[in-house]
Amino acid sequence: MEILATPARFSSRKQTIARHFASACDYDQHAHIQQQACQSLLANIAYDKQDSVLEIGAGTGQMTRLLAAYIQSKYWLINELCTEQTATLQSILPDAQIVIGDAETLDFKGKHSLIVSANAVQWFDNPLSLVMQSAPRLKAGGQLLFSTFTANNFLQIKTLTNQGLHYPETSEWQLALTHAGFERIVLSTQRFDLLFTTPYAVLKHMKLTGVSTNQTQSVNAQPFKWTKARLQQFERDYWQYFSATDEEGQPCVSLTYEVLIVSAFRN
Repeated sequence: MEILATPARFSSRKQTIARHFASACDYDQHAHIQQQACQSLLANIAYDKQDSVLEIGAGTGQMTRLLAAYIQSKYWLINELCTEQTATLQSILPDAQIVIGDAETLDFKGKHSLIVSANAVQWFDNPLSLVMQSAPRLKAGGQLLFSTFTANNFLQIKTLTNQGLHYPETSEWQLALTHAGFERIVLSTQRFDLLFTTPYAVLKHMKLTGVSTNQTQSVNAQPFKWTKARLQQFERDYWQYFSATDEEGQPCVSLTYEVLIVSAFRN
């Protein structure tokens, strides 16, 4: 069964986010860090046999494919913001119920043994709300497992443009999980510093993975537009502050990813 939500029901910010990811046609070819986060999530799933799995923000199906290959579940409920991904997700799990819509506003009825989300929570208006929303949707002993990013993520872009998502601190996630009654809470981070030939290559990489340095990055962010002068200054500053050398000794620039993996169980 398939439930569709029309884009008109989304906030303007979520509509813009959906458009950015819908246009990132080569996402899987460039989202290598996101794929590694999915592998880390898979390694942290407590049980390979589940009663009911809810995946939030499935995207192109990077995590969905891993779940389908390694996890057995009696019931699958797969959520995604972009309507364009419906056919792809249905092809990965033909028996799954696909729910297209904003996970922050949808009512995922039922009790699940596993709620999983890969690289999506940071796009919530209130990322911490995932914790409170998940607690009543889990069976006793059920697992909440998700990956997101820390405040160090894209630190070069934030430093030079003052644009970027707000990522809750690890301590905020810990507190939210504790207050919601979760136990066996484990939070871990993984840092990756990618190298690119030019600052422009960094911006191209971000665009290909659905990220844009503009007002979609934060609910209250000021509109940000690139101009020729701003781009030239950005390139000069990037080379000045974030230059590096690759394995062959050639000049390049770095871009930081810092992934946060969170696992917790309902008591």
